[in-house]
Amino acid sequence: MTNEQVVFGGDLPVNRVGYGTMRLTGWPQGNRPDRDTALAVLRRAVELGVNHLDTSNYYARDGVAANELIRTALHPYPQGLVLVTKVGALVEGDDIAKPAAEHSGLTADGLRRGVEANLRSLGVDRMDVVNLRMGDRGHDGSAFEPALETLMALRAEGLIRHIGISNVSRAEFDRARGIADIVCVQNLYNIADRDDDPLIDACAAAGIAYVPFFPVGGGFRPLAAERLSAVAERLGATIQQVALAWLLARSPNVAVIPGTGSVAHLEENVAAGRLRLDEKDLAELG
Repeated sequence: MTNEQVVFGGDLPVNRVGYGTMRLTGWPQGNRPDRDTALAVLRRAVELGVNHLDTSNYYARDGVAANELIRTALHPYPQGLVLVTKVGALVEGDDIAKPAAEHSGLTADGLRRGVEANLRSLGVDRMDVVNLRMGDRGHDGSAFEPALETLMALRAEGLIRHIGISNVSRAEFDRARGIADIVCVQNLYNIADRDDDPLIDACAAAGIAYVPFFPVGGGFRPLAAERLSAVAERLGATIQQVALAWLLARSPNVAVIPGTGSVAHLEENVAAGRLRLDEKDLAELG
């Protein structure tokens, strides 16, 4: 790990500010940009040096799919672009509306269908990283080990380069490492939600990347917002930029994937990677 990059699995270096594509689709609910804007955001991200795109085949709503947008905007993909997807209880985007008993994604067949759907929709022969997402509504951890074994079999077939895990506990992290070579963990973490502090440190000690989702929280608690505002005003930055810079300062194994449907906001997020917080800033943020 360096100040500028995180390396997945020892052979996939990515710049520490990446891009999460979910918001391009409005999935699972919410606003999304129009198609031309979505394509422009993806192309501008690569122009700005973003080489880590987080996506999933089930990021799809009302006929708008993240993987199709990525393929349209960027295929043939530039050298060094790392595409990271996730599979889990959901296979298709509308699965989220079904009862949990009808979710088939954590079976061996469902995981294969999920991986193959990502390959087809992105137009690639092998996924750089596939994260196994756990913890979805109505699903306990009993499928964890079999699911990892299925992903290992798909990796042996050449469909997956590296395996990560998402939405997992520290205990599941330890269990996973006893089964597979894990290259990244993608969990909820931000300046206001710090329950994963011990897991970040465990990942750092093992040389494993940690990728926080909801990196700017979607609305911070009052104390965190007040502290962020004070530091942002002093630095001439936005609250969101300071929140991202704080994550990058937290540990060198952290890589962020903020999502946006705006080119201007994308540019602000990438600029946050150049924002340096000093000891006074970090102390004030707590």
